Amino acid sequence: MKKLLTLRRSAVAALNPGRLRRARTAAVVVATAAMLSGAVACTYTSTPVGTAAVGTASATASPMPTPKGTIVVFAAASLKPTFTALATKFEAANPGTTVTLNFAGSADLVTQITAGAPADVFASADAKNMKKLTDASEITGSPLNFATNTLEIAVPLDNPAHVSAFADLGKASVRTVICAPQVPCGAATATIETATGVTIPAVSEESSVADVLGKVASGEADAGLVYVTDVKASGSTVVGVPFAESSQAVNTYPIGIVATTQNHTLSEAFVAYVTGSVGQGVLQSAGFGAAP
Repeated sequence: MKKLLTLRRSAVAALNPGRLRRARTAAVVVATAAMLSGAVACTYTSTPVGTAAVGTASATASPMPTPKGTIVVFAAASLKPTFTALATKFEAANPGTTVTLNFAGSADLVTQITAGAPADVFASADAKNMKKLTDASEITGSPLNFATNTLEIAVPLDNPAHVSAFADLGKASVRTVICAPQVPCGAATATIETATGVTIPAVSEESSVADVLGKVASGEADAGLVYVTDVKASGSTVVGVPFAESSQAVNTYPIGIVATTQNHTLSEAFVAYVTGSVGQGVLQSAGFGAAP
């Protein structure tokens, strides 16, 4: 028994306080390293798709989800030729996608969306109508400006009223058709009237530039105020009469994703396409100006 007690005392004496502290420290280091290893493993495993893991030099971003399915794009009437072409190009570049288009005056489209019409993307011919939707929380995120446009006088091929300047539209003898004030082209017309002091005695106010252009092309009107791009897209149905005062009202076109979209990935991809190099190339070829 004495020998056993002596052996125990010797063993305790051999483990002096310094050695005991070092032993405890080593144990803590090992345990901490094991915990950190597990935490790091969890952090890397939970990295979101498309995000590189923080602190890892070799980490690579995961690819974005492939767009697929169908979206409905509500676009201003003045965008019909360009967006029709862009939708075709987009579908070809993204197999398995379908872009359905709905064109009308921007104000009418806003009314449809606020009434619950199924739309995924909205492209307006002015910032004012887009703001109506953002103020009502009908647009998710911030809209992007993607083009600008200015007005031009459209006249029939034979220009029966001999219109050559904006001031000519103030004559009662000239049957002029314009857009309604709530429509972007109508608001731009009002701005130019105020800036020039010329009041147009319009024979009718239409809900879209397409309607104005149609009346001029059919001979129902001697002149109409539409966008430069509308005259260019009309081919040989009307003649355009540029006027310097058009610079008084430059319309900026914004595009945004509707908050109720059921396909955010595809909607986001289409917006990126419109604001990207292909979309900008198509728009500028059609006569649109670059976004500010």
